[in-house]
Amino acid sequence: MTVRQYFSILAIALPALILAGALVWPSMLWLLCIVVPIILVGIRDMLQTRHSILRLYPVIGHFRYMLESVRPEIQQYFVESEIDGAPVPREFRSLIYQRAKGDRDSRPFGTIFDVNRAGYEWVNHSLTPKHATDLHPRIKFGNSACIQPYLASPLNISAMSYGSLSKNAIRALNRGAKIGNFAHNTGEGSLSPYHTEAGGDIIWQIGTGYFGCRTPQGEFDPSLFKENSHKDPVKMIELKLSQGAKPGHGGILPAAKLTPEIAAIRNVPMGSDVISPAAHTAFSTPVGLLEFIATLRELSGGKPVGFKLCIGRRDEFLAICKAMLDTGIKPDFITVDGGEGGTGAAPIEMTNSVGTPIRDALIFVNRALIGTGLRDDIRIIAAGKMFSAFHILRALALGADTVNAARAFMLALGCIQSRSCNTDHCPTGIATQNESRNKGLVVTDKAQRVAHYHAETVANLAELVAAAGLDSLEALGPEHINRRVQGTDVRTYAQLYPLIAPNSLLDGSALPDHWENDWKLANAATW
Repeated sequence: MTVRQYFSILAIALPALILAGALVWPSMLWLLCIVVPIILVGIRDMLQTRHSILRLYPVIGHFRYMLESVRPEIQQYFVESEIDGAPVPREFRSLIYQRAKGDRDSRPFGTIFDVNRAGYEWVNHSLTPKHATDLHPRIKFGNSACIQPYLASPLNISAMSYGSLSKNAIRALNRGAKIGNFAHNTGEGSLSPYHTEAGGDIIWQIGTGYFGCRTPQGEFDPSLFKENSHKDPVKMIELKLSQGAKPGHGGILPAAKLTPEIAAIRNVPMGSDVISPAAHTAFSTPVGLLEFIATLRELSGGKPVGFKLCIGRRDEFLAICKAMLDTGIKPDFITVDGGEGGTGAAPIEMTNSVGTPIRDALIFVNRALIGTGLRDDIRIIAAGKMFSAFHILRALALGADTVNAARAFMLALGCIQSRSCNTDHCPTGIATQNESRNKGLVVTDKAQRVAHYHAETVANLAELVAAAGLDSLEALGPEHINRRVQGTDVRTYAQLYPLIAPNSLLDGSALPDHWENDWKLANAATW
């Protein structure tokens, strides 16, 4: 039983017991002066829709907010790479909560960062700043082989499956995407009814388990894929090769979170963990990958199709580039997931010590596509711990066209980072299939918070671009981001990571260090 259910029982039983006792000891009636106000507070908590914690934990939930209100807003200086004991630094958690709720998000007393510390980063402003007029910029996805291109927001919801998240969390995310006119990635857990009922734009992710387009034997089912991909909310298809949370490892849905409904949607049996294979069975070579992408594009009616991966061996990604050149088949986009990414359950070694971090991976993918003459036809999406407009700005400057965020949108829903996502005991109703907890998350309220966070962050992104004296997102480059390397040694990202010359991998001219060997090892016919 939940705290909410216990409280409902006590709200009836306690007054009854006191009244019964008062028949013998009349002096007990004074207890009603204490019990009744507490019960009224609890009833109000359960009926309000703004706070999931209070709906699920009437009365006692107030203690959390009391402790939160008296804690120091800033305990000490820290740089962004430090975790402050949690997956999201405290300052960014506060920022997301405030923006999601529509509260003022300005700060007095200047920056909280130690600006003299190695690793501090900033964007230079201009003495002739622009006026931010386009607060809803769009980026076109779809190359010449795409019949139904998509105009995307620079910030979209990253992959989180129904199963990992609750039905109400999925509903709120998609409704928020509908309100704010941005995209919602399904994650590999299939396209559920809760992804489509609000009509928000969907990026349908296909993983190694082929959920939503799977035969009973676990193979890819073209007819089922065609049926689902033709649904109007589906705007793009993303083929997942690997993910930052657990690169080289299949997706995991613990048996504790597997319901009959989810099992039916994914076409898997009940009773055990749902673990996706580590690799695809529909193809086994770089050329096979691109041929499969061409098949998905044709079956979907010409919608943008791309793939997602966490960068590991560089020669394997370069092998995909060679396969593009050999076959002439190009994905519409590539999603680069940083090794630090991921919101769900993963083996600790995979989380901490496998996969290229997002900045290094993004720079490498961008340079590889430039060096092979493929960049103009392929969009890049970056994912991996993006919380603020500056994080998005930095990713765009390093080569991304758009950014996906998962943690930030979970916090906008009301996540308190209890780290119980893999136990089905999420206290906010976000990452659980427990129906009684799920009811604590009010879809209409949380959808507005998702939309608020997105709108405020994108508007702040536009202001940063304007402050730098630039007219558009496309004008951003690595020269606009500064990093303190050590002491007085400050470099721009253009100096730290010089861009590769266009087509230089093809003609062998001016290759950066360590590229020559990787390029020679890359083989379009095999990984």
